[in-house]
Amino acid sequence: MKSTTVRRMSLSVAVVAALTGVAACGSSDSRKGDKAAGDAAIHVSPIAALRSAEQSTDKADSAKVRSTTSIGDLMAMTANGALTWGDGLKGNLTITYTGGKMADMMRQAGTSSMEARYLPDAYYAHMSEAYAQHTGGKHWIKYSYDELAKLGGASGSYLKDQLQNSTPKQSVKMLLASGDVKKVGEETVSGAHTTHYAGTVNVADLAGKSSNLSADQLAALKKQLDQAGVTTDTIDIWINDQNLLVKKSEKADTANGRMTSTAYYSDYGVKVSAEAPPAGDTTDFANLLKSGGMTGGTTGGMSGGTGTGTGAGTVAGGSGTSS
Repeated sequence: MKSTTVRRMSLSVAVVAALTGVAACGSSDSRKGDKAAGDAAIHVSPIAALRSAEQSTDKADSAKVRSTTSIGDLMAMTANGALTWGDGLKGNLTITYTGGKMADMMRQAGTSSMEARYLPDAYYAHMSEAYAQHTGGKHWIKYSYDELAKLGGASGSYLKDQLQNSTPKQSVKMLLASGDVKKVGEETVSGAHTTHYAGTVNVADLAGKSSNLSADQLAALKKQLDQAGVTTDTIDIWINDQNLLVKKSEKADTANGRMTSTAYYSDYGVKVSAEAPPAGDTTDFANLLKSGGMTGGTTGGMSGGTGTGTGAGTVAGGSGTSS
């Protein structure tokens, strides 16, 4: 495996894994909510129903997650695992690349899947034996959120902010912030009766409403989103009769092609354990950048990865083709 492929994979794994985790944690289904409130939700306005769902989902603290994501011919992937968010985002996802350029790169590394482990200050990617031959025998790559923020500029700061402060109610908040919410109808999802809501979010405006970034950072982020071709994100959510989310779907156009993402949530309250991998089997992403002599073009790909759980996160695709 060539060193340029190793470098491309390091960057691509970073932004794609971050995007997957935040998107998965963006909404949730929990059995801990108030059933009486949920039963009433389908009889009130979309805004009132979503506000009630936002409050209920905020009480959840863990869930099993399964999702699919595709971005043009860049990648197609699935993710399965469990996450907890009560005290910062933590958990484990198995990410499998099923198509596109990312799948080709992973096959060159000797595998089509990897484990992504999330902790409040960083996340870790477990790579293959073939990949470890290029990292001194170490299988885990550590991605510090602080380091990603430095690399990504304004959008890197947004990535850090979203990863460290993401909550299960994020999808509901996005729709409430959009100002464009409608009730689509009533449907059955995973055997449960649900009410389907949809709306369109202006991604750049959303950043200002859901983050703690400065005015300068937001201005720079909007510029990067424009350059990536991301303007709007269409979001659909399904709320069950307990006033809790069971499914989320997103669609957006990007410079790398059409993005689609769908996630399902179940088994709320499941025990989730996530600890940092052994230090002796872990290499730091920042050190890989230094030793690999990253080019400006490669780090430029990183700057697009906002990891918001919205279409903005698909800017990450730029890193997959850098050399």
